[in-house]
Amino acid sequence: MLARRDLTLLIGISGIWGFNLIAAKVGVTEIPPILFTALRFGLLALVTLPFLKVFPGQMRTLLPAAGLSGALQFSLLFAGLALAHDVSTVAIASQLGIPMTTLLSVWLLKETIRWRRILGIVLAFGGVAVIAFDPGVLVYSDGLGLIIASCLAGSLGLIYIKRLRGIGPLELQAWLAMTAWPLLLALSFLFEDGQWTALQDARLVSWGALLFTSLINSLFAHTAMFYLIQRYPVSSVAPLTLLSPVFSILFGVTLLDDQLSPRMVLGGVITLVGILIVALRDQRMVDTGT
Repeated sequence: MLARRDLTLLIGISGIWGFNLIAAKVGVTEIPPILFTALRFGLLALVTLPFLKVFPGQMRTLLPAAGLSGALQFSLLFAGLALAHDVSTVAIASQLGIPMTTLLSVWLLKETIRWRRILGIVLAFGGVAVIAFDPGVLVYSDGLGLIIASCLAGSLGLIYIKRLRGIGPLELQAWLAMTAWPLLLALSFLFEDGQWTALQDARLVSWGALLFTSLINSLFAHTAMFYLIQRYPVSSVAPLTLLSPVFSILFGVTLLDDQLSPRMVLGGVITLVGILIVALRDQRMVDTGT
């Protein structure tokens, strides 16, 4: 059982992750999304530079892990977020990374799953399908597609990360950042326009959003989560992280005036129930070693 202090920390981490989508949405509204992502990783690279080092024998795994989990995942996520009309849908759809990772583990790592996780996966994807056919979501289906693609990139990245040994969270963050910002900066200049004007016109709140997503979310929250995972069984920690989409929905409704239709609420509940089933079962397998 988690100590009260660590339980408070875990809820705080989920709140930070939940608010991260709000901050990112504010940022990509004024700054082109690929450029925003490049700046985010550029700032993170400056802070984590002392932790950047070569890991002999693992670089062929580390570099794809960093590219998929860093540049590709977050550029797709922020591009989809820029197109989406509400954060709540993004918060739910972005949780598909959990069942996607399970499916990829079956395919690439030859892991086996039983009926409970299969049921959870079906519910998770079925819930997103219910959301996708909401009339309010259909108008930005391309954005939802980018969010789902982002989940796939992140899940592939996790498969590579699972193969790494002896690399700490800050060392991994350093490689994610250093491999991401030069590529994304080049892509921004190729596919986006008006960057300089956008940066000049960006309000202080957008620069604050950039600081939040790069330092508070990536640096503090992820490092704190690693600390908790070291102290407790993963099954005690992981389920409460599903509070993050709940926080995102709460912040989206109260701060950004997101409008939730009954179909969106139903699909969200179905998806989160499915993801909870998968997460609990996955972590039980980890804790028991089966």
